[in-house]
Amino acid sequence: MKPAQQESTPEIICKESGPYLVKNVDRMVGASGEALTTTPTMALCRCGKSSNKPFCDGTHVKVGFTGENDTQQRTEDRKDTYIGKEITIHDNRGLCAHAGICTEELASVFRMGTEPWIDPDQASVEQIKAVIDKCPSGALSFSIGGVDQQGRLQETTVKVLPDGPYEIIGDLELGEVTPLLGASKNTRTLCRCGHSNNKPFCDGSHWSAGFKDA
Repeated sequence: MKPAQQESTPEIICKESGPYLVKNVDRMVGASGEALTTTPTMALCRCGKSSNKPFCDGTHVKVGFTGENDTQQRTEDRKDTYIGKEITIHDNRGLCAHAGICTEELASVFRMGTEPWIDPDQASVEQIKAVIDKCPSGALSFSIGGVDQQGRLQETTVKVLPDGPYEIIGDLELGEVTPLLGASKNTRTLCRCGHSNNKPFCDGSHWSAGFKDA
């Protein structure tokens, strides 16, 4: 018999051709910001076609959903490093959900259309840390003095982003998933439109696919 602590460990199991099985998560927030009723085990839609979003209704079987990715389209799993005088920023485009928070809130550092696209010396350490803490996908991270730093810890939560992915907040284990380089354990985004080329992670494809909650 497993100890009670292990039985209650929050976990999300990404079934290859099925839903996300969410276990032992007490807090879930809907697309409109409302608190959703949770159960010890929940099946969340992964194909984007459920009539009971965000919950699975079995439609993935009817539409032939698969969790496989097109290797030609998938963004490379690579951790890039941008060294500054006081802080070093790390970035993995294979995790990015393209929420745009970094480029909108700190355009001097995260410079869209410029190479290199990140310049750690164009803002204070505190400003950079604050923006990286808001990155929902965990694609961005940082180190100081050669030591990798963790962002602020938050309450374990599954958040349904409007017409977008699931934001996974807190230290939840991802079962049946190979971790990507530099992936944060504080926040991640999982695809729920079914179109990502980086499944189970969101790559922003919900925008081009016109994915809607309704």
